[in-house]
Amino acid sequence: MDLKNVFKNNEQWIKNKLAVDADYFEKLGKGQNPELLYIGCSDSRVTAEDLMGVGPGDVFVHRNIANMVISIDLNVMSVVNYAVDHLKVNHVVVCGHYACGGVKAAMQSADLGILNPWLRNIRDVYRLHKTELNAIENEEKKYDRLVELNVQEQCINLIKTAAVQKAYRDRGLKVHGWVFDIHTGKLIDLKIDFDAILHNIMEIYHLD
Repeated sequence: MDLKNVFKNNEQWIKNKLAVDADYFEKLGKGQNPELLYIGCSDSRVTAEDLMGVGPGDVFVHRNIANMVISIDLNVMSVVNYAVDHLKVNHVVVCGHYACGGVKAAMQSADLGILNPWLRNIRDVYRLHKTELNAIENEEKKYDRLVELNVQEQCINLIKTAAVQKAYRDRGLKVHGWVFDIHTGKLIDLKIDFDAILHNIMEIYHLD
């Protein structure tokens, strides 16, 4: 990649925007009011705005390796708090994707250095769902299912947070689990039944 082209592309992007709306950047500078917080993977092949067909100001975005929501990660927790408490988003999405390198790396025996503690959280997802996953003989399908289950568990981690619980109670905030199929371009709603999953354990995590 020639970095000089990045700035040329930026200049053309500005021209294109102004050709449609002369006040585009003036409006953009007045603030943001997104409806959606999107927590996705840092994978360079998966861009949040493009796959949803939205533009600047429409979505508040956080990305990390394998779309994790870890309670002691101040980065993701700060993003969640700001989006939910201050921007007042109405929807929070965790979006994984098939062929996720982070998910596959987590299941390897190799020492990955600083990534080890991060990816261990995905191994914990495997441990929780070991019986189901070990019953899948096809390795690619097993990884696909682990991607889906990882999304589910990160959504549950979101639901455990005080900010999300309060917004759910006070204004009906909704949490969603999606997967992007990198092979077809389709965005898939996993339609996770959180009430069924959490009804026996939510009393442990419930915050007043």
